[in-house]
Amino acid sequence: MPYPEPLIIPMREDLTKFGVVEARTPEAVDETVATPGTVLMITNSVCGCAAGKARPAIGMALQHANRPDVAATVFAGADVAATASLREKHLKGIPPSSPSMALFRDGQLVWALHRFEIESRQAPEIAKILVEAFDRFCTKTPA
Repeated sequence: MPYPEPLIIPMREDLTKFGVVEARTPEAVDETVATPGTVLMITNSVCGCAAGKARPAIGMALQHANRPDVAATVFAGADVAATASLREKHLKGIPPSSPSMALFRDGQLVWALHRFEIESRQAPEIAKILVEAFDRFCTKTPA
C-alpha cells in the first residue's frame, strides 16, 4: 500500500524546489530516461538518509555548472508502478535501493549511487560524488 500523499508532499517538494521533475508513471519514467543527453533519475524515499543526506546533496550538486540535462524522481513507496518500472526496465541487474541515484546518457545507464553509499556519508560528501559524476558524464564529450 502506498504512503499517504499528504505525508510525502514535503518530501517531494524537497526535490521539486530544485527543478527536479516527477516521473510518477511507468510511461513518464520511460519517456524521461529516453530523453537525449543526460538524465539523473533519483529514487526518493521517506527514510532519514533521504531527508538528511540524499535530498540536500542533490540540491547542492544541481548548483554545479556541469549538471544533467534533466533531473527526475520516482518516490519509492508512493509511485509504486513508476519505481518498479525504473528498476525492472532501466536498472536491470542493480539491486533495488532507495534512496538512490542513477545517471543515464542517451538512455543508457552510465553511473549509479546506492543507499549503502549514501548512508555512510554526509550531504556535502554525497554532493561531491554527484558533482564528480556530473563532470564525467554531463558534458558534451564524457571523460
